[in-house]
Amino acid sequence: MDVMPLLLLVAGSAAVAAAARRTPIPAPLLLVAAGLVISYLPGVPEYTLDPDVVLPIILPPLLHSAATDSSYLDLRAQMRPVALLSVGYVLFATLVVGWAAYQIVPGLSLTGALVLGAVVAPPDAVAATAVARRVGLPSRITTILQGESLVNDATAITAYRVALAAAVGEGATWAGGIGEFLLAAVGGVAVGLVLMVPIHWLRTHLKEPLLQNTLSLLIPFVAYAAAEQFHASGVLAVVVVALFLGHRAWEVDFATRLQEDAVWKMVAFVLESSVFALIGLQLPVVLKGLGQYEGGRAAWYAVAVFLVVVVSRFVWVYPATFLPRMLSARIRAREDNPTWKGPFVIAWAGMRGVVSLAIAFSIPEHLHDGEPFAGRNLILFLTFTTVIGTLVVQGVTLPPLIRVLKLPGRDQQAETLAEANAQAQASRAAERRLDELLSDERNALPPPLADRLRMVLDRRRNAVWERLGQSNPLTGETVDDTYRRLSGEMIGAERAVFVRLRDLRYIDDEMLRTLLRRLDLEEAAAYREAE
Repeated sequence: MDVMPLLLLVAGSAAVAAAARRTPIPAPLLLVAAGLVISYLPGVPEYTLDPDVVLPIILPPLLHSAATDSSYLDLRAQMRPVALLSVGYVLFATLVVGWAAYQIVPGLSLTGALVLGAVVAPPDAVAATAVARRVGLPSRITTILQGESLVNDATAITAYRVALAAAVGEGATWAGGIGEFLLAAVGGVAVGLVLMVPIHWLRTHLKEPLLQNTLSLLIPFVAYAAAEQFHASGVLAVVVVALFLGHRAWEVDFATRLQEDAVWKMVAFVLESSVFALIGLQLPVVLKGLGQYEGGRAAWYAVAVFLVVVVSRFVWVYPATFLPRMLSARIRAREDNPTWKGPFVIAWAGMRGVVSLAIAFSIPEHLHDGEPFAGRNLILFLTFTTVIGTLVVQGVTLPPLIRVLKLPGRDQQAETLAEANAQAQASRAAERRLDELLSDERNALPPPLADRLRMVLDRRRNAVWERLGQSNPLTGETVDDTYRRLSGEMIGAERAVFVRLRDLRYIDDEMLRTLLRRLDLEEAAAYREAE
């Protein structure tokens, strides 16, 4: 097995993603563009996107990482718009895009067109949420986009399976399709509910951080595989487990959380970078075998399908936003009246991604009777052009659109005040607990150590309030910046002494690693206090 192409993909995509942080262009868009350009360079190997790798191996950890970083409470508060998008819109887009493709492309069967509709139906909100965080969208819109991306893949995969069964002649019926959808949805949620409690119990009872993090890496694959064994939705099983674990993460040992946070950030960075680069690298593959559809006709079909995909999302989002308010007095009383701007951004943020391509590549080349799957190469081509079109057109224009609409962003001062008040309440509770403990003779401490505990508590309590203060007129630094810099300078001086003593053979390397780890933890604590 030649691993060099894989190493080149990971290293190259990581380099492009890192470079994107120095540009105003979101990383997913730059990665796709780089893949498109590199795909035709001499000597570049052919990267064919394998659905047997993407769906069971790459998708679960990406979903797990996104779900654990999401807020269960926020998602529950936005359950209606999330469900309308992740289920209602995906089914709506499957039918609308499928019917339009059937009318536009001569020779494409209705069942084949519905397969295309299901394939391009689910938006991939990774790029959209990346832009949202960068530009500062209201948290409600970001939550809706995140929630949609967590669930819509399950709906699309199920719709694809039903449409594919009809296309290959397995006699799919409406009743059978509804039954399969319910089995996938209810079964996936049920598997997640069954697994989440024992997995969380195991995480809280394992005392070795390395074992706990190994378990953490296995969780999404276990949940996905277990659900698929019952023909249920592995996507929903992963999301349910991850939301529960993220909501209860505070019960896990602190050392595990620190390691886990670093490990999953690295995993998500590598996988997200690689899959967006893979999208661009598929260009030579999808252009093969178009046959009668090559040239201007294929380009016209691509533009038409892209426009239908974009317009259909607007057709769904606005009624789904305003009709429930018109029909329910309870919703009107409970929720603020939305303007047209929020739904417009949500509709424009419907960018497609790697899941659509992976599903398209899983379309079989032949039917059960041995005949070729009519239009497979065209479906693959239209999926690719739709993914590229939405990422480039919508992805590039989304940041300026948000700025033009002047949506109210996150109120940083209000959030800082809320954080400061929360910290003040927690600090008072910690101070009371410290007084209770020190009143017990078994917990007697020398006064300097007791004072140090109180100093640490005061520092945490005051750090957030200091963030609201003025900058240093001489350096332009905030108090937090100065604290972080001075702490780093002090620790750097200690680190240099330890290294010099190791070089003089006064201490050995094992002792050096112990001392450096202690400094690393103190430096990390100083940075976290000043965040």
